[in-house]
Amino acid sequence: MTSVQIVTDSSCDLPEEVIAELNIKIVPLKIRFGETEFVDRFELSTDQFWDKCQSMDELPSTAAPAPGAFVEQFEEAASQGASGVVAIVLSGELSATIEAAQQAALMVKDKIEVKVVDSRTVTMGLGSIVVGAATAAQSGASIEEISANAIDCVERTQVHAALDTLENLRKGGRIGAAGSLLGSMLSIKPLIEVRNGVVEPAGKQRTRSKALNSIVAVVKEHAEQIEQLCVLHAACEDVDAFVEQINAVVNVDVLVGQVGPVVGAHAGLGTIGVAFQTTR
Repeated sequence: MTSVQIVTDSSCDLPEEVIAELNIKIVPLKIRFGETEFVDRFELSTDQFWDKCQSMDELPSTAAPAPGAFVEQFEEAASQGASGVVAIVLSGELSATIEAAQQAALMVKDKIEVKVVDSRTVTMGLGSIVVGAATAAQSGASIEEISANAIDCVERTQVHAALDTLENLRKGGRIGAAGSLLGSMLSIKPLIEVRNGVVEPAGKQRTRSKALNSIVAVVKEHAEQIEQLCVLHAACEDVDAFVEQINAVVNVDVLVGQVGPVVGAHAGLGTIGVAFQTTR
């Protein structure tokens, strides 16, 4: 029997080599700078995105893909003989992407079975769930097994990060309760976490090094239960040193991914953090 195709969106922030190795299909969101719109990953690379951010005063905005973009991937999977599709997408609390995927699933229901999973998370939190699903698909797992495991994984996934600024989140309207962290002291480094599908405040530190130490402390607290861990960063020069700190407290391989335009538009340059799954 042919394997199940895994589909996700471009906010997963997985490295290209991982996407290729695990045959993961990506549906891109759109990034808008002023009146100019780019298709994420295809028309605008992560490096190009950060270059544009640094040269423009206006913050970029993001838009969910149309259902047709998912239909294209689902129909391609059907034409290539996939036994089904599991589409795992960024949190429905943060984006309408899941609605597009659900509509697309209905549109192709006579051609191929599609199960849509709300990751309830973002960036490498989503990416790590997708990696688990794609690995299971390559091992011959059924669509029911893969979707059930992904849903279980959603409940065990945590994302913790330190921002260099809250300005992007505030201007983008994605901040929610994290607005309480905003103050006049711009030197404060806010900590955030993804909880119940939304971005929530997780404290603040006066320096970047203290902020990163706080994240390392969270990882250390859960170290014995962590079964998969990713480091995410938005063009951070200190990422290698941070990975060394993380490696010192965990016994699992660390996958490093760069925060791309979809999440980067809201989190901002200099964001760094971790995503991990615990056994429970």
